[in-house]
Amino acid sequence: MKTVAIALTALAIAAPLSAQSGAMGNDDPTTAVTGSGALPDGWTLRFDPARPNRPTPTVADVNFRVMGGGLHATSGPAAIYYKEGNVATGEYTVSASFAQAKSMGHEAYGVILGGSNLQESTQNYLYFLVRPMDGGILINHRSSDAAPTKLVGWEPNAAVTKEGADGKASNTLAVRVAGDAVHFMVNGQEVSVLSRAQLDGASTDGLVGLRINHNLDVHITDFAVTH
Repeated sequence: MKTVAIALTALAIAAPLSAQSGAMGNDDPTTAVTGSGALPDGWTLRFDPARPNRPTPTVADVNFRVMGGGLHATSGPAAIYYKEGNVATGEYTVSASFAQAKSMGHEAYGVILGGSNLQESTQNYLYFLVRPMDGGILINHRSSDAAPTKLVGWEPNAAVTKEGADGKASNTLAVRVAGDAVHFMVNGQEVSVLSRAQLDGASTDGLVGLRINHNLDVHITDFAVTH
């Protein structure tokens, strides 16, 4: 089995951010984050489409950096993070481990795959998230700047490690593309299987990366593609 580890290079980020509305509206404002306005070498991000009458976020509004043998993300607005060279095709598994040291509330994080046109209005990718607050999983397909299509909508699953009383939680996510089906796993347990016909027309060939929703503080390790 051949493992292609996703290379990491250090360059810290941060900068001021005026509070913005998050996915839940005005009652769920986006946290201001201080950063340097840069990403680690080779990394690119794409924010979710800006809400009407809200400031357009910039890279200065998140802190995404190399730390402790992995990556650390502090957000800021929701975004996907990827490297242009990290393309997976055919049969493969993309995986990553996530650890939070405090409660992230109703927010979620995970991996993306099948990415294309990620800086355009025709952006296209699948994403798989966990929400440790309640053990929920989500599988979506984004095919434009419009709202994504829910393929599996916030289903609770016992495989997800929920937040403890101290807010801590660690989860390893993996998506295995095999033949005519895509297998979604959390902590080594399969939590969903979708046939290609159930993917809303999405391709599994393309860029892989991470999705970090807003107002998160999460450490990421072992981000890799295995063929």
